[in-house]
Amino acid sequence: MSMTTENLLVEIFVEELPPKALKKLGLAFATVLTDSLKAQGLAAADSLVSDYASPRRLAVHVVGVAAQAADKAVSQKLMPVAVGLDASGQATPALLKKLQALGAGPEAVSGLKKRMDGKAEALYFDSTVRGASLAEGLQKALLDAITKLPIPKVMSYQLERDCELPGWSTVSFVRPAHGLLALYGSAIVPVQALGLQAGNSTQGHRFEAAVSPVRIAHADDYAATLLRDGAVIASFDERSRAMVRALRIEAKRLGRRLEVEPPHLGDGEAEEVLLENALVQEVTGLVERPTVMVCNFDKEFLDVPQECLILTMKANQKYFPLFDDAGKLSNQFLIVSNINPADPSFVIGGNERVVRPRLADAKFFYDQDRKSSLESRVEGLSKVVYHNQLGTQGDRMQRVCQIAGAIAMRIGGKALADKAMLAGRLAKTDLLTDMVGEFPELQGIMGNYYAKHDRTRDDDSRDDRLDDEIANAISDHYHPRFAGDSLPTNDVGRALALADKLETLVGMFGIGSLPTGDKDPFALRRHALGVIRILMDERDLPLNLPSLLDDAVPAFGALIKDPRTALLDFIFDRLSGALREQGASAQEVDAVLALRPQLLAEVPKQLAAVRAFSALPESAALAAANKRIGNILKKSEAAQGLVDAALLQEDAEKALFVAMQTVVPQADVWFAAKDYTTSLQALAALRAPVDAFFDGVMVNAENPALKANRLALLQQLHSAMNRVADLSKLAA
Repeated sequence: MSMTTENLLVEIFVEELPPKALKKLGLAFATVLTDSLKAQGLAAADSLVSDYASPRRLAVHVVGVAAQAADKAVSQKLMPVAVGLDASGQATPALLKKLQALGAGPEAVSGLKKRMDGKAEALYFDSTVRGASLAEGLQKALLDAITKLPIPKVMSYQLERDCELPGWSTVSFVRPAHGLLALYGSAIVPVQALGLQAGNSTQGHRFEAAVSPVRIAHADDYAATLLRDGAVIASFDERSRAMVRALRIEAKRLGRRLEVEPPHLGDGEAEEVLLENALVQEVTGLVERPTVMVCNFDKEFLDVPQECLILTMKANQKYFPLFDDAGKLSNQFLIVSNINPADPSFVIGGNERVVRPRLADAKFFYDQDRKSSLESRVEGLSKVVYHNQLGTQGDRMQRVCQIAGAIAMRIGGKALADKAMLAGRLAKTDLLTDMVGEFPELQGIMGNYYAKHDRTRDDDSRDDRLDDEIANAISDHYHPRFAGDSLPTNDVGRALALADKLETLVGMFGIGSLPTGDKDPFALRRHALGVIRILMDERDLPLNLPSLLDDAVPAFGALIKDPRTALLDFIFDRLSGALREQGASAQEVDAVLALRPQLLAEVPKQLAAVRAFSALPESAALAAANKRIGNILKKSEAAQGLVDAALLQEDAEKALFVAMQTVVPQADVWFAAKDYTTSLQALAALRAPVDAFFDGVMVNAENPALKANRLALLQQLHSAMNRVADLSKLAA
């Protein structure tokens, strides 16, 4: 690379970018452009890169960029020697034509090199390729970055100047671009893109920039100059961090806390959690320099379930609700403004006026919904199509009730089954309410509130059966909704959650509507993981997967084909992936899941046992022996029956038999006590007799009785060794 290096800055100035995608766009722009410069030899592999992204700009700063890439020696294969040279060693027309295409004449023939290419010799043309200049390389890198930008939705617009047909020439980009800045140190790099010629100026804040345009004297001055003259914090991360700190300062001043700020975390940890919050990221994409202000709404709205108020403030207005230490919503909230006026009262007043009708709508929906009981809405489910092959929501409700009742019977008997079926009957009725119609994210949550209200009614629709278990189950049956989400809080909720997820899985698999690639419109992967998490909970539910599918499949009658085999494979595949994400090795997971454990609650303990066994010095030899035994037994049909001690002839097989009489019963006792670690460790004592057996005993003896007896011995050993996991999966 040339010794001349300087720092490079590139910025595209655009109209307001999509806020939810801004961070990703900024990182992608910087990464692709820099990678292209590195590939061309203009930037070092370890060059320091800074990405910038504000609502109206994407930019990148690269340290140590060369003005001219170093020339490169290139060796290009032309063709086999037999094709390029005739019998007398002269160039063939084919070779001359190839050289001409490379810009070389007949004189280059004498300089060609012969090298082996596989089994034949080939001709190679060695040349030196001039390194790209910065202007050439940056032009390519800029176009690469624009082309590969992960744009959520492309816009097309017409150029008004500096193009072939002003007013007609069309450009496509994420948003209309109005400026291009490219500085190499203090020099402008003459590149162009999107109908724009590069310069050394940009625009600052729409309303608060000190000067317009903002001129950047040097590539290294970009962020500081934009902040000073343009009132813009160019870095997405710096802007986000400044906003989070301001939010936390205001919240503390008011004696409140932010929703996503867990009270048990220290300042540094809480700040990091907030920085990853979706609302924080979105608002960072909406402002160029954040200013935090405090607003209020009428306390009367606090009578509405706080989830409704929180959702409307966050989703519709991008406000930050405030809470007391007990997690109860306050009537104060924080806004992040893009302007910083001397008198903020107009901004505060405007936001308070805007949020009031939103909250009033939520209160109206809540009041209207409570005029009708959940039970009165059950009939309406039969008028809502669920799936054209699986019927209505009413049909689905009946299946869920049947499955939930069967599962609850397994867990706690008839009383629990009655509760689970009642909860299942009402679980989807809040889909017909105004509140859930406006805010689908509240399904289940509102059902919980309305069920508790129905229990306290003073009219004929009062339902004293709706205790807290049933009300909570209505909201809990959607859980877990995502990784890390809470699980159902009671057995009614657990039975109903399993029933709801299994109904979806069995139904969709039964009609052949399976996930493909990254497409999973019915969230079957999520439902499978939800079933797994509930069954792996530490409450020792007496439930196994095959029995659950036996409960679920009959609910569909003749509507579906039996999907049990395919669905079990799907669930175990999801389980395998989940366990690996939690840190288990592929070998450990394969060893445990090869046995298709029916009680998933035992899987973590089995994994821990396998991990502890793998650390023993005897594990490798026993795993290899187990694999060998498995291969022997696969090839034999005479491996059943008891071992006849009288037929044991060799000392090694006698020693193994005696050792097994001591070790296996001990391992079985620990296995029955669910101490899988100790059970596997007990088997380590068999290593020496197992090794001696394979060294000194011929399994496939000519005597059929001896052979059958030895195979039976190996079969018993194989069964004893593979109760916790298939140890052969641990063999290298």
